[in-house]
Amino acid sequence: MKEYEIKGLTCANCARALEEQIQSLPYGDGATLNYNSGKLRVHERIDLEKVRTILATDGAYIADDEQTQKKRNPLLYLVGASLFLFLMALVLEHLDIDGASIVIYMTAIALSGYKTFVKGLKNIIRFRFNMDTLMTIALIGAFGIGEWKEAAVVAILFGINEYLEGLGMERARRSLDMLLKQAPKEALLISNGNMRVVSIDSLQVGDVVVVRPGEKIPSDGVVIEGKSSVNEAAITGEAMPIEKELGMNVYGGSINNEGVLHVQITKQYKDSSLAKILHLVQEAQETKTPLELFIHRFAKYYTPFIMIVSLFVMLVPPLWFEASWHDSLYQGLAVLIVGCPCALILSSPIALLAGMTRNAKNGVLVKGGVHLETLGRVRTIAFDKTGTITKGKPHVTNVIAYSDENELLYIAASLESVSSHPLAQAIVQKAKQHHIAYKQPEQVETRTGSGMEGKVDGIWYRIGNERMFDHQLFTEQIQQDAEKLKCEGRTIVFVADEQRILGLFGIADEIREESKKIIQQLHRIGIRRTVMLTGDHEKTAKQVAKQVGVTHTFAKLLPEQKVEKIKELMKTDIVAMVGDGMNDAPALAHAHVGIAMGKGTDSAIETADVVLMQDHLEKLPEAIVIARRVNRTIRLNIAIALLLKATALLLTIPGWLTLWIAILSDMGATIFVSILSLFILWEKRTI
Repeated sequence: MKEYEIKGLTCANCARALEEQIQSLPYGDGATLNYNSGKLRVHERIDLEKVRTILATDGAYIADDEQTQKKRNPLLYLVGASLFLFLMALVLEHLDIDGASIVIYMTAIALSGYKTFVKGLKNIIRFRFNMDTLMTIALIGAFGIGEWKEAAVVAILFGINEYLEGLGMERARRSLDMLLKQAPKEALLISNGNMRVVSIDSLQVGDVVVVRPGEKIPSDGVVIEGKSSVNEAAITGEAMPIEKELGMNVYGGSINNEGVLHVQITKQYKDSSLAKILHLVQEAQETKTPLELFIHRFAKYYTPFIMIVSLFVMLVPPLWFEASWHDSLYQGLAVLIVGCPCALILSSPIALLAGMTRNAKNGVLVKGGVHLETLGRVRTIAFDKTGTITKGKPHVTNVIAYSDENELLYIAASLESVSSHPLAQAIVQKAKQHHIAYKQPEQVETRTGSGMEGKVDGIWYRIGNERMFDHQLFTEQIQQDAEKLKCEGRTIVFVADEQRILGLFGIADEIREESKKIIQQLHRIGIRRTVMLTGDHEKTAKQVAKQVGVTHTFAKLLPEQKVEKIKELMKTDIVAMVGDGMNDAPALAHAHVGIAMGKGTDSAIETADVVLMQDHLEKLPEAIVIARRVNRTIRLNIAIALLLKATALLLTIPGWLTLWIAILSDMGATIFVSILSLFILWEKRTI
């Protein structure tokens, strides 16, 4: 299948009609034309000339086609000319030059309404009922009863309406296109001591590229030379530059600010973070929410229903109530115009596209409109603890020395300096913070599951948990200190020489600085329950929950037990699960919405419905607020569209409905839903 960008699509119904025509061509099976994304996918062997011809019937064209790339939708110019002619005809009519005014009215109708008229005639022959069919019947009826002025108004306003409908969707697409343009195109590759420009698609893992100031980093990699600040906003949504130096990871698509960096590529571009973002965003455009599907099904039956109502208005009053045939026909034609489902069909796609684009710019990827819609309805959020609420990296919180603290740190760091265990590294880091100069031990013996012992400066020391030591070494004071740290949820590491305990360390997983603020924000925006699910022991879990403000805690959970808890929560609420590890993937998959940390494991990111590209939760409350704004906007759009149409239809009872009012009510609804949806893009502050 080949993909083409299509410009000039005027409405969702028109795109669907074009899609059906393309599907009827040889090799057209499986062709898709998506109005939201403006993308056409067709078989490589399809006759592209015939595809162009079909697209041209609606003023659409292939954007990258050399023969059509300079074309623009002429609808606005045609409508402008029609409006000028209409005003001229009004003047001639005022001067009682009726013959000339009728000719000019007809010319104005032809300029702005001929495409609709032709498409409508074809639809009538095929018994296909959509807005073009309604407009064509209305125009034919207006000609039949001699309402040339009203027919011209209908054609002109419908043309304006169609243009504005396309403009609103194009504005939402253009905002998304700006995001997609973040992708780099070329890289400066170092090969055999020489530098040459290559396409990013040709880069392989292990290649070394030079990134100069102002250039985009071509793909994910690691800095092997140089130092600079890098703007990662395109990936993570973070506004502040991040300092990068030797050994640090960088994202493809991020911008190098001032220094020259030599980056070794760790992922081909197609596997890079930016490529995944762009793929997910494009994929998300193609999905339809249950509400969108319902609206399209509703419009399919709604249009024929409106035609029946119109026929009733035309025939019943003159046949049963001796009303004027002219007036009844006129009212029936107005009902046809009111019945156009333009605004109703447009109520959802612009808002969804705007919401997904807005979140993507913030570094929050929503993998489809249905997930955005569900995210806006979430009332309970469950969090994994390690790596989500905490940093997933142990750090020393307490140092209790029964002699000299610096000596305790020196001995402990010397022993642990040869170990790669996370607890050992936490103690070494603590010594570094206190500027303690430690050294490697002369001898070391490891005790699996307990700790280690070794010789430092000719003396044997032991370090580890309680199992490493004889119980007679634990005085009442040491037991009290240890018990207090246990109650605080700390992991305890003891240090002793051959005669006594020298001191102990309390170690905990460090809580993220932003976690408490984020939990508070979530409660403030209406999240009823925040839940922490963890495999850690209960005291630690409760201590972390208390510090950050989580309302419910469940500890000592295996991955399958996390799933059971999620299922239990889902019985009473719409539930989101936030995690970053492989063990979180099952729970992410079962929740109504799975939310993964972007720097978590690939399995969590692949499973999740929403991906936070940052290594923290700060964008989560705003993402939920945007999703809720989208849901409110869609509901309001539907309500306004139906209310305006219902009000216009009620005007038929006293006979006040005119073609002018009918088309203005339809156009007003379309303009309103388009602008309201685009406000999602324009509004900057959400919480």
